[in-house]
Amino acid sequence: MTSVEAKLRIQNLTKELHYHNYGYYVESKSEISDYDFDMMLKELEELEGHFPEHASQNSPTKRVGGDITKKFASVKHVYPMLSLSNTYSVEELYEWEIRLQKLVEEPLEYVCELKYDGVAIGIKYKDGALVKAVTRGDGIKGEEVTANVRTIKTVPLQLDGSYPDDFEIRGEIFYPLKTFESINKRREESGEDLFANPRNSASGTLKMQDSAVVASRGLDCYLYGLYGENLSKLGHYESVLEAGTWGLKIPNASKNYIKKVHSIEEIKNFIDYWDKERNNLDFEIDGIVIKVNNYETQDNLGFTAKSPRWAVAYKFKAEQVSTVLESVVYQVGRTGSITPVANLKPVQLAGTTVKRASLHNADQIKKLDLRINDTVFVEKGGEIIPKVIGVDFSLREVNSKPLIYINQCTECSTDLIRREGEVNHYCPNEYGCPPQVMGKMIHFIGRKSMDVDGLGEETIDQLFTAGLISNIADLYELTYEQLILLARMADKSVNKLLYRLVQSKQVSFERVLFGIGIRFVGETVAKKLVRHFKTIEAIAVADFETLIAVDEIGDKIAKSILEFFTVDTNKILIDRLKNHGLQFEISEDQQVEVGDKLAGERIVISGVFKHHSRNEYKAMIEANGGKNIGSISNKTTFILAGDNMGPIKLAKAEKLEVAVVTEADFLEKLI
Repeated sequence: MTSVEAKLRIQNLTKELHYHNYGYYVESKSEISDYDFDMMLKELEELEGHFPEHASQNSPTKRVGGDITKKFASVKHVYPMLSLSNTYSVEELYEWEIRLQKLVEEPLEYVCELKYDGVAIGIKYKDGALVKAVTRGDGIKGEEVTANVRTIKTVPLQLDGSYPDDFEIRGEIFYPLKTFESINKRREESGEDLFANPRNSASGTLKMQDSAVVASRGLDCYLYGLYGENLSKLGHYESVLEAGTWGLKIPNASKNYIKKVHSIEEIKNFIDYWDKERNNLDFEIDGIVIKVNNYETQDNLGFTAKSPRWAVAYKFKAEQVSTVLESVVYQVGRTGSITPVANLKPVQLAGTTVKRASLHNADQIKKLDLRINDTVFVEKGGEIIPKVIGVDFSLREVNSKPLIYINQCTECSTDLIRREGEVNHYCPNEYGCPPQVMGKMIHFIGRKSMDVDGLGEETIDQLFTAGLISNIADLYELTYEQLILLARMADKSVNKLLYRLVQSKQVSFERVLFGIGIRFVGETVAKKLVRHFKTIEAIAVADFETLIAVDEIGDKIAKSILEFFTVDTNKILIDRLKNHGLQFEISEDQQVEVGDKLAGERIVISGVFKHHSRNEYKAMIEANGGKNIGSISNKTTFILAGDNMGPIKLAKAEKLEVAVVTEADFLEKLI
């Protein structure tokens, strides 16, 4: 293939892949199979490898990120990104319209849009290619975050259709609520503080230094405002819809996300509709934006010092109800963190019955001046549970007394501590406080750690209450005679549980390390530690400098590891677990094997194996520089196949000419 031919083919492939990417991520439809998409992507990768001079910076092959940005450059907006003035009532909207009518004579046409609660962004396209993305900043200057925005799959890197040569489109970057909840779940499993709300989390993610991490977070974006010198349409509404034909993710008119109207009454109907329906969205909105549609009229109306005259934001009143604070309880988490929770007189809020609400921490209780039997205001925002946001002091009882935050753990009576720089109080009795002890055990037996089938929260609670277990090592000393006496434990379930406990002794070192629950040591960090140090003894004696030299190990994690191994109870626990046969090192054979034998290879695991579990094989692959892949594509190096490999996978492998490697051949490959 000549250079000219390659250039043309690269251009065509890039265009087609951008088209199908838009269909999949924006329109939730697929016109081609995953196989066909992967084949085109592979061809593009190969062509870009042979003809790098023709590779675009916005190539579909570059979606995964990887750029490291130490400092985000300050960029002046070509068009100031001003904030909108806010209104909170229909009466204020009428007043706004009256002011407009004094400045223009013709009848006004408006556009109503959802006010997305995210991070404002301006994205510049030139000749259809994404060239720059800048945050709002102070409205005059913002920070360039182009590398991170390129990783958002709903933001097209290359446009299609009849787009202007040079323009900017603005919108909002946000977290879908399901994505946000899954991120918080992972943080909870790692003993990290939960993110407070989707908006702040989106803002923080967008300014992360490593674009590869941003790519993994699942940000989304709606784009809804065009700026440029040569826009083809006369109105905002028409321009936004046209932008959708170029591959941009715009508000969906068919779902009523955007609507053209002609009166305040129609605006009010739009507001009323979304005030009721906003809870059914998978993203947060905090109001409605109303704009004059015609661009010429916008220009005539102009700007005040702070905002455009031709647009206004109607802010929803936060969903709020009042009820009585009946009591306050204090929950103790696995890491000892204390969370105060309000017990409320049941009340309807956002379609659900609310009986409990978060009070967050001692500072929040003091700030609110909470008292038992207070009538409080409860709001349901982006939090996992509702929160108390204020007190109706006019209804306060005369003899009420301020709520005093506890100074001792409600579960074990241990004096609470408050670590420097943290807002939460902690119970330091992590080895004797029942919720912490049980929380550690529940974490230990979880699917991502020891994966002990037959053990769950109820059984752990039952065993703990019966005095049969007080730490994770006790699990491996349980006997048939002890278990058979427990309620709901028959012969079959007891034998299954004991068998699974024996099986768990073969779980890989990295999962054991994750399972023992060192604060801030999640799955990824555990893998990094195991690969670097090889044994638990090496981790235990490592100093601060040695720890932070490991990839992804920062000050906070290093200090937590050092603290863990200074506690005698932890040392004894690990010794007991080692004596029970759990894996706390990479075997000598594995240590020899660790290296680059599988460097750059992408491997799919399928079937049932005799010598090692699937998770153990995954660990071997990663330890030798390979990458585990969930599905077969043209990029797959080979399939590690056990017994009963699925016929569909086998057929796909044959079609793509992907090698199928047996368990024995794979182990031989690592020698």
